[in-house]
Amino acid sequence: MRVHVADHQLISHKLTYLRDKRTDSPTFRRLAEELVTLLAYEATRNVRVEPMEIETPVARTTGIKLSSPKPLVVPILRAGLGMLEGMVRLLPSAEVGFLGMVRNEETLEAVTYANRLPEDLHGRQCYVLDPMLATGGTLAMAISYLVERGADDITAITLLAAPEGIAHVESELEHLHVPVTLVTGAVDERLNEHGYIVPGLGDAGDRLYGLV
Repeated sequence: MRVHVADHQLISHKLTYLRDKRTDSPTFRRLAEELVTLLAYEATRNVRVEPMEIETPVARTTGIKLSSPKPLVVPILRAGLGMLEGMVRLLPSAEVGFLGMVRNEETLEAVTYANRLPEDLHGRQCYVLDPMLATGGTLAMAISYLVERGADDITAITLLAAPEGIAHVESELEHLHVPVTLVTGAVDERLNEHGYIVPGLGDAGDRLYGLV
């Protein structure tokens, strides 16, 4: 798995306010959307394209357009929904599928409870959205599931990642013969005993939408 930490002052600036416990939910949502658009710019550098003939007001020329089938954006519910708008702002023609996954707080293992994806993903580039790569169980399961359905190129976008989570995903996916890339805003110090990223930003879902 290739890991790309998007090192940019604007990304660090927005992450600082996302981390701040005083940042309210409406501001958190706005900053998350803005940050995801910046990360998406890095994540889509290798998006598949094909030539397109056009005519400008001056002459004919050849440009590019997104190849078919279009990329598939897959937010992991619920927190991944807070990243969706920022992603589709950059890729408005992409299709969107959903995976509902939740972490068991005792075992820290991920369980799938909802699936709204195309049956056949052969030839598809997929962009998985999940704010926090903590233990890595959710992301590893999501990527494996997409590969089982035929996806042949996967990029995961996270706001933050923990070293333990990255190592777990790499270990779980080492048998896959599909290119996987992680694009993240920062790699933090560690996980605490509850599986939360330190210093992190808390529970992304709760901070996006409030406690439920």
